[in-house]
Amino acid sequence: MGKKAAKATRKFAASGQLKKTIQTRRKQRDIRKKAEKRKAGKGRGKELPQDKPEDDVSDDEGQTQSKGMSVDDFLGGGFMEGEEDEQEDAPMSDVSEGESDDEDIGDNESFASVDDLDGEGRTHMLELSTLAEKDPEFFKYLQENDRELLQFDPDGAENDVEFEEDVDEELPPEAKAPVLTKEILRRWQKALLEQRSLRALRRLLIAFRSAAHMNEEDQDLAWTIDSPSIYNKLVVTTLRYTPIILDHHCPCKATLNGKLKGPTQTPKWKTLQKLILSYFYNAVHLISQLSDTEMLRMAVSESSKLLPYVMGSRKAVKVYLKACLDLWSSAEDSVRIAAFLAIRKLASATDASIMDLVLKNTYLTLVRSCKSTSVHTLPSINLMKNSASELYCMDHAAAYQHAFGYIRQLAIHLRNSMKVKSKEAYKQVYNWQYVHCVDFWALVLARACDTQAQTERNGKESELKALIYPFVQVSLGAMKLIRNSRSFPFHFHIIRSILHLTEHTRTYVPLVPSLLPILTSTMSSSSKPKASTLRHFDFDTNIRAPQQYLKTRVYNEGLAEEASYLLAEYLASGPVHASIAFPETVVPLVMMLRKAIKGAKASPWKAKEAGVAKVLVERIEESSKWAEQKRKGVAFTPSRMTEVEAWENSVKVDESPLGRYVKVQRKAREKRRKLVEKAREGADEILED
Repeated sequence: MGKKAAKATRKFAASGQLKKTIQTRRKQRDIRKKAEKRKAGKGRGKELPQDKPEDDVSDDEGQTQSKGMSVDDFLGGGFMEGEEDEQEDAPMSDVSEGESDDEDIGDNESFASVDDLDGEGRTHMLELSTLAEKDPEFFKYLQENDRELLQFDPDGAENDVEFEEDVDEELPPEAKAPVLTKEILRRWQKALLEQRSLRALRRLLIAFRSAAHMNEEDQDLAWTIDSPSIYNKLVVTTLRYTPIILDHHCPCKATLNGKLKGPTQTPKWKTLQKLILSYFYNAVHLISQLSDTEMLRMAVSESSKLLPYVMGSRKAVKVYLKACLDLWSSAEDSVRIAAFLAIRKLASATDASIMDLVLKNTYLTLVRSCKSTSVHTLPSINLMKNSASELYCMDHAAAYQHAFGYIRQLAIHLRNSMKVKSKEAYKQVYNWQYVHCVDFWALVLARACDTQAQTERNGKESELKALIYPFVQVSLGAMKLIRNSRSFPFHFHIIRSILHLTEHTRTYVPLVPSLLPILTSTMSSSSKPKASTLRHFDFDTNIRAPQQYLKTRVYNEGLAEEASYLLAEYLASGPVHASIAFPETVVPLVMMLRKAIKGAKASPWKAKEAGVAKVLVERIEESSKWAEQKRKGVAFTPSRMTEVEAWENSVKVDESPLGRYVKVQRKAREKRRKLVEKAREGADEILED
């Protein structure tokens, strides 16, 4: 044996690695000594260095004004590719002294001190009888995959979980990494479950790093994984067990307002900090490599539980946010939702700069994703807009800064287009990104300034309410930029966004001047429509009509139907129909529509458009009489605004003739949309209807 050892030693020394290994060990020894001296010199009363003042934190992501993203590049495509985080290594909050955010954190020797913390963990036995109540999802997983762990013998636990040296932590570089077996993984699982062992956690995370980087070159991995089942079991075990073990040793608490707060600075947490940061980077790297939807969803969900432990690292937050935003904008729906929940959890951090970082990058990712819109991408874009609007309503004060800057950018592009009046300038406004931006801010303002939400806040107005007026002005100005028939689909998109805003905030916006010209133009007695075999024009997925649709019957009838429906929906909305002056408000509208219908009778090819307008006029007149009947018993004057508002709030618009007409039209359109969706997907159910 001695002869063999001597030969191996000589061979190892001849390879040139012995000197390097000795130097590495000496460096680690010196680092440990310095850390111990520094710790002893600080004294017992001092904690980790306090957070740097917020004024010292230079964060370009927090800047929401125009200089954060140039106006000339906005929506033109330039800012889409050029938005990169400039401050990769700037500190965000309490990072312990000597800590680095290097992604390539070492393996075993870097975290050997974690084993010293395992003393108290060895005496703690998990109460499996209460596991089903505390964490039913984890208990169900153990029942399905690791039933043996639920049936362990407490008396023999000490003998079963004694760690052997599963791997030589100081193997020569040429030596092949040992193969991870099911028995070794089972031993780690049992130690984690029975004793919450930090030593087992360290070994598990080192093996997890090998799984995350197993297909990469120039990686010094501690384990070899040659079985797909072992690989899956290792990944699932690490993702599910790690948050539980950490919550036991370093629990995190939420503040009274629901904000995330990191663990208390204790000696145990100081030792675990770099280990957890290393695991977090490996988890994010694995997320970018996974292709299985269910595994990806679980990886995102479980990794989000570690966010309170890595909030102190700006780089870790940025890397994770970028990974989640990529999934949120491109993955399957279940993964999108999991990624959004992780982003929302990240936004609930106590550090305000993280909220700014999340809001800005979420909006930019949304705008990047809606450069083009089709029937296939529209549902995912709507999902992104709805979920992003929820983020912006978490903190109205923080959202105001971003909303002000981005709505101002929309106004600047509109102003530039009005000044230049060229085809290229018009494209800065008449594009899908502008449409979706307008719709997104309508969703944000509608949700933040909703009348019911304001009541729940004890009548306190949202900080975002001040942006309703400038937003509406920008939206109306965009519709006035081009008034030809090819741009009418763009107008309909803007009008739908404003209608959603007015319905929720009960804000009156004059939309009749925008809708009435479209409806009357379809009934003007011009030349006979061009014959065509074009299919029905889809106003939901188009912002500009193709040239071949102009002056065709199918496009003219589609315009009349869409304009009349939007006009009816506008008149049946609360701010208009519930007004005590509704009968007087609709008089000019009815007169102009009757005049257009009378002129359309001279053209035999305008019968359908005239019929649609006639039905709308009849419903408007019936609703006018209904409103007059409602206000017959009014005994107060218009100057008594309190009583006027009380009367308007008591009006139930859905019971009016116009309200019932809109409800029927809405159901018919929804049914037609579902049939078209089935036909697009090739479903057979369309034949049954």
